[in-house]
Amino acid sequence: MNNFYYEHIVELIGQSRSILVTSHYNPDGDAMGSALAMAALLRKTGKDAQVMVPNDYPAFLKWMPGNDKVMIYRNNEDGAKEIIREADIIFCLDYSALNRTDSMEDALRNSPAKKILIDHHLEPVLADFDYYLSVIQISSTSELVYRFAEGCSWLDLIDPEIATGLFVGIMTDTGSFSFACNYPETFRITASLIQAGINPEQIHRHVYDTYSENRLRLLGYCLSEKLTVLPELNTAYIALSKDELYRFQYQVGDTEGIVNYALSIENIKIAVLLTERKDRIRLSFRSKGEFSVNRIAREHFNGGGHKNAAGGDSFVSLENTILKLRQVLTQYKEEIDRSSN
Repeated sequence: MNNFYYEHIVELIGQSRSILVTSHYNPDGDAMGSALAMAALLRKTGKDAQVMVPNDYPAFLKWMPGNDKVMIYRNNEDGAKEIIREADIIFCLDYSALNRTDSMEDALRNSPAKKILIDHHLEPVLADFDYYLSVIQISSTSELVYRFAEGCSWLDLIDPEIATGLFVGIMTDTGSFSFACNYPETFRITASLIQAGINPEQIHRHVYDTYSENRLRLLGYCLSEKLTVLPELNTAYIALSKDELYRFQYQVGDTEGIVNYALSIENIKIAVLLTERKDRIRLSFRSKGEFSVNRIAREHFNGGGHKNAAGGDSFVSLENTILKLRQVLTQYKEEIDRSSN
């Protein structure tokens, strides 16, 4: 789904003075990888391009080239709003609607800049954007950024810095090529990134082999003390309070991937991680087979995402969120029962 005419987009970029690259609240590997790669690509065309994200992101992503230039909206809202106002083009990467940028939403909506969506999530709100390249079958937004470069005839600009960001996005959004990667094109693009001069083994170590002791102990606590299994709903969930996160000196990114352990249980089709934050309960959903957790996140928890991986928020207590989750899952019991594992 797109209204992308590459010659027009290239002309638009050529006429611009300031370009802003944005991504969603709680940025992950694909959000940061695609944004950093896009900004670096635009700079190589001679443009002033900056990355801005709503809030902080995990330390295991902060080694990537260009990380030192990222602006975090929450840390300097006045300065960030000025940058948004002055932008001629705003690239909107890895989110399907402006409300996925949380506190940045109003500033982005009020900006006169042309907004260009590049994304692979379900049900994009196309009215939020002037131009959109939305392909839900694609492994990651990083893969789409590569295709954007291809469409603009900019592949020769992809150097090891740009290739690193794109590889991180593809690797993390496919779980190290274990899901969402059944298309030969994904591997063709990955091969070209390796040819550009990256070291995949080193990148993998940077992302997955830098756990702190506290993060590992938190994982052990989640599995031994906090895992709840609902066999009648083929569901497992883990719920963590603010006090529990504080006990393990929680840092941004420490709960990344924990929900996948719950999904790995035999006969479990749905897994949920609930974490209590300062102003909300964050829910991370995963599923196997045909059941879409995107529907649950979108219709009941102010969120969205992919069929088998989605996120949402609740603004009631942790206890009441758990009650609501169990009630919602009960409504889908027949669908869950019918879905393949």
